Amino acid sequence: MSYGAGLRWQLALHGARLADRVPDVVLWLVHRPVITLGRRGRRSALVRPADELAAQGVELHIASRGGDATYHGPGQWVVYPILRLGGVGADAHGHLWNLEELSIRTCADFGVPAWRRPGMSGAWTAQGKIAAIGFHIKRWVTLHGTSFNVDPQPNGFEWIIPCGLRGEPVASLRQCLGGEAPPMDTVAERMMANFEHVFGRRLTVWRGRDPLPTDLANLLEVDCADDEPSGGDYDSDSPTSRASN
Repeated sequence: MSYGAGLRWQLALHGARLADRVPDVVLWLVHRPVITLGRRGRRSALVRPADELAAQGVELHIASRGGDATYHGPGQWVVYPILRLGGVGADAHGHLWNLEELSIRTCADFGVPAWRRPGMSGAWTAQGKIAAIGFHIKRWVTLHGTSFNVDPQPNGFEWIIPCGLRGEPVASLRQCLGGEAPPMDTVAERMMANFEHVFGRRLTVWRGRDPLPTDLANLLEVDCADDEPSGGDYDSDSPTSRASN
């Protein structure tokens, strides 16, 4: 899915969640190659000129999230929780901790040690940063979220200074596991199980072309005909999850 289509889904769900027309919802998406800059992002974080990236089919977007430059593309899950914060994790710091813990536990499920680094967001491994985080909170409802690298192809992190951290390597599960990448769907299953434990919300999951409940289906009536990839394995059985406490 293109970043623009995914953003339209997020904004529709966020507005509905603010109005209490839907419960908490979580999107698991795989984007076509795109570089996003956060609110404080600078084009100096681009290693290649924007017109050269565009010629290669790489989109560039300015996002409303925090953080600097990051890359999304095939081989990476991007998780967008649209949550009304309350109770545990009812502030930005708690939400950040939960997003980090989601990736740390998922790494552990595949035998990869991961951890936090003081003063930095995300999840880190011996090979580098495996999960990037950038989110926005409006009236206590969250937007944007976290990415988790399984086996990014192409490796778009070579086109940017990721998160503005010059010289810091970016890792993937494939690298951490010595060249063997678990299937994307398997990683998503572990992430969803960990999400339930970390965020204290039970998920009801719809995948790919599964029919959605009417309230969600009406919100997500985005015409994605122009988002069908012309080449490459960009399509995925991306889950949509409804959360309940």
